[in-house]
Amino acid sequence: MTISDESPKNINQTDKPLEQVNNKIQKVDINVLKAKAKATQDKENFKNTTAIILILTLLGVAGIYFSV
Repeated sequence: MTISDESPKNINQTDKPLEQVNNKIQKVDINVLKAKAKATQDKENFKNTTAIILILTLLGVAGIYFSV
């Protein structure tokens, strides 16, 4: 008669945690951060410039229309 160990010897995929905790320290390059910030700022500046030009154009067209 052998004594059986009741603890499982193999771990199924479902028994593992869903996310692996990754504690590695990642280095960040300051040039990459600056490039991302500049790209975001350029995109916002383009949108703002486009909106201002559109508003000024509409005001000009409305001024010409109502002055005639």
